[in-house]
Amino acid sequence: MACWYEGPLAAFDTETTGVDVETDRIVSAAVVVQDAPGTRPRVTRWLVNPGVPVPEAATAVHGLTEEHLQRNGRWPAPVMHEIAEELAGQAAAARPLVVMNAPFDLTLLDRELRRHRASSLDHWFEATPLLVLDPRVLDKHLDRYRKGRRTLTDLCAHYEVTLDGAHDAAADALASLEVVRAVGRRFAA
Repeated sequence: MACWYEGPLAAFDTETTGVDVETDRIVSAAVVVQDAPGTRPRVTRWLVNPGVPVPEAATAVHGLTEEHLQRNGRWPAPVMHEIAEELAGQAAAARPLVVMNAPFDLTLLDRELRRHRASSLDHWFEATPLLVLDPRVLDKHLDRYRKGRRTLTDLCAHYEVTLDGAHDAAADALASLEVVRAVGRRFAA
């Protein structure tokens, strides 16, 4: 039987208006699903008009301007529902979900659901729990004495994973998924 890191995995990532989970908003999100290493991933993307100003500092990170989001983004309520539904589907399929810095992205999604859907993330996982793999947490636990930062860019460099298009939700999700597979291979014993 294959090891867990060689099996099906999904990954989730967001780009946001900032770093405060209580007040900032999701402006883009992606779920990437890969059935096995090296297979073509299936990508679902969302672009959101957050309905609030997008700070220049946030735009400098992900490149999404307020004008672009107003023209091309969808309203948050249906998007948050679709994201939660997609994550619940991954949980129902018993597919672990890779989320770099999971406490941030999942808490922000919970706050967006509360704000726009009068719901919570917990509601979606009452029947089936969400199995989360955070590459930063795995790396820190398994290689605890290694010096250096543990951002996604740093982890990609350390585990020799290509990160094309950093700060694009789909690119970051795929890179996170590949880092988890690399951590699994390196520490399989």
